[in-house]
Amino acid sequence: MKDALQHKIDNLNKPKGSLGRLEELALQIGLIQGTLTPTLTHPCHLLLGADHGIEREGVSVSPREVTWQQMVNFSKGGGGVNMFCRQHHFQLTIVDVGVDHDLTAYPTILNKKIRAHGSGNFLHEPAMTESEMQQCLSVGRQLVDDCYNEGCNVLCIGEMGIGNTSPSSLWMHLLLDIPLEQCVGAGAGLNNEGINHKLHVLQQCLKRVRLPLTPQGIMKEFGGLEMVTAVGAMLQATKHRMVILVDGFIMSACALMAIRLCPEVRQCAIFCHVGDESGHKLMLEGMGVKPLLSLGLRLGEGTGALCAYPIVESAVRMINEMNNFQNANITKYF
Repeated sequence: MKDALQHKIDNLNKPKGSLGRLEELALQIGLIQGTLTPTLTHPCHLLLGADHGIEREGVSVSPREVTWQQMVNFSKGGGGVNMFCRQHHFQLTIVDVGVDHDLTAYPTILNKKIRAHGSGNFLHEPAMTESEMQQCLSVGRQLVDDCYNEGCNVLCIGEMGIGNTSPSSLWMHLLLDIPLEQCVGAGAGLNNEGINHKLHVLQQCLKRVRLPLTPQGIMKEFGGLEMVTAVGAMLQATKHRMVILVDGFIMSACALMAIRLCPEVRQCAIFCHVGDESGHKLMLEGMGVKPLLSLGLRLGEGTGALCAYPIVESAVRMINEMNNFQNANITKYF
């Protein structure tokens, strides 16, 4: 299949390789779907919300109530994620897997709450139990099955959870063996003093456990409920051979974890942008992947991945709609 796809791409009426990353994307998506005529159908976006116990240690400039306030804002259509989903015609599903607030009054927020007040403070205790970790993975699988059964073959995932750059930094450090100080950044806007405090807290967190940890152990000890749910979603999307659009620092950490659990995830994942969080570029380099965009984004919510979607769509249009040399009666040129 790879040779046939490459032959088709090379014989479109253009100099070989002249459409650069679009050609790479077309090849990747064709291989994901196992066809010479790939399609993108019923794109879905999962917005997963949860709070983090580690936020209590002052590792974020934003207070935890912002998590539930933004979830309510999303439910009313007022967030960045809403705007981009409308623009690119993504079905948006907003999911509470552990927000420290009762959101049941908002019917457009799907209640899949696994822990009522968010993850445990992993400075002092595991972020979640083994059972809760498995629940997160199961919820992620169920959400993707629902999308798949509606005809979706391209999935985007975003997150909302104050403090979630902290577990992401630990995942990056533990899975890629990159020094922790290179993994810790400003998050939502910490100054240098705040970054140093965050680093010190995370260094203390590591002293609580016996290293090394398995990937499952890392999720249980240092996970976010929304992050582990995203891992489950990525694993199930790979099972269904769906295109997975990977967003910024947090979702890249989730993709890294999913790849460690199932290497085939890498084949389905398109890394959409390199964000402004200091460790994100290093993480992507450590994974050996190339992002599509570099726009200085650090909002999260999946917004960067949504912004990249037109490029992915252009790659699919290229392989399906562009004429070839033979049909166009053009002499092949290089």
